[in-house]
Amino acid sequence: MQIAANSVVLFHYTLTNAAGEQLDSSAGQEPLGYLHGAGNIIPGLENALAGKSVGDKLNVTVAPEEAYGTIKDELIQEVDRANFEGIDEIEPGMQFMAQTPWGQQPVTVVKVEGDVITLDGNHPLAGETLTFDVEVVEVRAASEEELSHGHVHGDGGHHH
Repeated sequence: MQIAANSVVLFHYTLTNAAGEQLDSSAGQEPLGYLHGAGNIIPGLENALAGKSVGDKLNVTVAPEEAYGTIKDELIQEVDRANFEGIDEIEPGMQFMAQTPWGQQPVTVVKVEGDVITLDGNHPLAGETLTFDVEVVEVRAASEEELSHGHVHGDGGHHH
């Protein structure tokens, strides 16, 4: 069976950045499952998997525009330390949930200068060209319930 819209796909992957550093891998874990055509995974990887079958191995390099987007300068801002009431230590690399006009948004501390904290609301992988080494391990038709919910249930499925 080939991967197409409304297929449930389970795959193993290793993710590396442009410098060849491994960022993530499913090795030794359950394969990742997604519902094809539902926007569950980044577009560049989903497009590359279309038409593939069980046992297919592929190496896909995805530009930022087809992955987690380019870096948006407007998502980087300086805020006063007073916004972090009750938090004594604030260091670069720490992540917080910030309340924004469009809901909860994860932000990463990029700089701390006295009482001025610089936050970045971009996805940590925004602006990165990513390479996925993928092996397709299962392809099946989605159930009615999966289609109505827009994601995979059971093995490889994730409930958020």
